[in-house]
Amino acid sequence: MSSPTKLLVLYTGGTIGMQMSADGLAPASGFEARVRAQQALEQGRQLPEWSFRELLPPIDSANMSQANWLAMVAAIRAGVEQDGCDAVLVLHGTDTLAYSAAALSFLLLGLPVPVLLTGSMLPAGTKGSDAWDNLFGAMQALQQGVAAGVQLYFNGQLLHGARVSKLRSDAFDAFSVLPRQRHSERAESLPARLGYRQPRHPVNLAVLPFYPGLQAAHLSALLASGVQGLLLECYGSGTGPAGDAELLAALQAAHARGVVLAAISQCPHGHVEFGVYAAGSRLAGAGLVSAGGMTREAALGKLFALLGAGLSQAEVEHWFALDLCGERAD
Repeated sequence: MSSPTKLLVLYTGGTIGMQMSADGLAPASGFEARVRAQQALEQGRQLPEWSFRELLPPIDSANMSQANWLAMVAAIRAGVEQDGCDAVLVLHGTDTLAYSAAALSFLLLGLPVPVLLTGSMLPAGTKGSDAWDNLFGAMQALQQGVAAGVQLYFNGQLLHGARVSKLRSDAFDAFSVLPRQRHSERAESLPARLGYRQPRHPVNLAVLPFYPGLQAAHLSALLASGVQGLLLECYGSGTGPAGDAELLAALQAAHARGVVLAAISQCPHGHVEFGVYAAGSRLAGAGLVSAGGMTREAALGKLFALLGAGLSQAEVEHWFALDLCGERAD
């Protein structure tokens, strides 16, 4: 965990660099000059040398997409492999920051340098903003040494990229890692097909929570949209409306035609353990694979990375059930 000699700062947009427009705060270009001007005013911080790259156009992270994730991966690879950068700092909006941190955790498996993501709750330059503390705090953390892998730096904390969630929208300590049960077998090694050099393609993914009143017709309509992977947010330890024979049949039919069905718990401190209740066992029998204690963000990012690599349904289910980067095991 040595200090970086060349840091890539990758700016994607988000609140941290927003400026006022006629319609309200909006993403703005030209953030590098503002960062360098502010760095000249910073006292007592030891920061690495850094270069700046901006993904155009800068976006509000509410518009984040799979294409944006892949653009980040391409920029990070270019910075490391072509420009010799040995650390990366991604500046990102907070709405989908946890989703991107999780997705990059799986898309950059094996990358030998640390990748930090940060942003801010208030734009840089506004009174009382957390922007500069987060940005220069992340740089300072990297200067002091951070292990390879993807992490989020926010409000003075380093948080695991595949475990973090945004829990608040009204305070600077917006992100946290909840103590969800994560015991799972660790993958002994990672095949090249899961490494950061593996190209990915877009994947039709969907997320559906179970709720009282969910109808089989709702589920069937979603599955008819060509979904390749469906993340089901189950009750408690992995239960759902297993007494609905039509809904179970729709799940079984989807699984039979190759759709990957994954299950997480709706409970912030929960985990999926299908065998506890008969209702959970019936869902498992319909083809659902347990995400254990993974968050929604981690499970969605992992499905994208696995399906996007062209793995078969059986291969996706195999690797989904194993811990790849600390998302399923402490």
